[in-house]
Amino acid sequence: MYDEICGYLKEAGKEIVDFPGIMPNPTYKKVQEGAALAKEKGVDFILAVGGGSVIDCCKIIAAQAVTEQDIWEMEFKRHVYPTVFIPMGAVVTASGTGAEMNNGAVITNEETKEKAGVLGAYADFAVLDVAYTMSLPAKQVISGAFDTLSHSMETYLGSPRDITLSDEIAEAVMRNVIRNIRLLLKDINDKEARTELMWASAMAENGILKIGKVTDFQAHQIEHQLGAYTDCNHGQGLAVIHPALYRHIYQESVGQFARMAEKVWEIPAEGKSREELAKAGIDALADFIKEIGLPSTLAQMGITDKDMLKKVADTCNLTAGCCKKLSREEVFEILEECL
Repeated sequence: MYDEICGYLKEAGKEIVDFPGIMPNPTYKKVQEGAALAKEKGVDFILAVGGGSVIDCCKIIAAQAVTEQDIWEMEFKRHVYPTVFIPMGAVVTASGTGAEMNNGAVITNEETKEKAGVLGAYADFAVLDVAYTMSLPAKQVISGAFDTLSHSMETYLGSPRDITLSDEIAEAVMRNVIRNIRLLLKDINDKEARTELMWASAMAENGILKIGKVTDFQAHQIEHQLGAYTDCNHGQGLAVIHPALYRHIYQESVGQFARMAEKVWEIPAEGKSREELAKAGIDALADFIKEIGLPSTLAQMGITDKDMLKKVADTCNLTAGCCKKLSREEVFEILEECL
């Protein structure tokens, strides 16, 4: 794939400056390294070839390379956001994050122990060709697809609590993801299923599902801080956190959880109260996580340090769109239950 893409660029007469080594959960140090290289070489276009980590890192490199200000301090201390960037494009090699569809990037600041959303450049174009994903390990394919499901759930369970057109589109995306993950369990090389999942990933993060919504994303905020301390796999962390979180909050928005159980998990409503239906939906989610081979506990991910989990709870962002504004004590309870 690398040779193929470089061949296209060379045929077009482009000079290529390589920037390899972007890691899963990209670090702010790596952003600064990339920005310095772009400045030194006079890079005038960035082509991000990879999954969410590569694309996210490049979005912030594109911003940092054209300013003398420190992007982290600029955004988090002065709440000023960049408006000038090196233009960029993206070739997606691992779908699930939808990173190619927006200007948000999740970056880990190792010095401050923060894994947070930073705003940078939008890709001017994105290439979504499932052929570029076929060599990806099966576990990573499933993990990425679960991230798409998580994005859809976290948008769906935001406010307003009453059903909207955006919610009805989200229901279709979630059903699609569930169906096609199950198809991949039968044949990981099913190109049609992987194509559908790539499109679902883009739909979950291109902004359409979020129209008219204040989104939830509390599970993501908890997982991000868990990742800041452990560098864990994002999709796996979400899989562990979601059921525990939902059992803590569903009573604050029983109607939304009950509707998701019926419309997404296809659980018959007849003979069930709304609360019973809501709980059945959460159980269906937990069963699905086990079915697709993702972990159900933090211990299965090698995470057992309660003191570290307390630090995660004390530093994670608490979101406004969640149906119940959690206290840090509740976040710690949820993480303990995840063990």
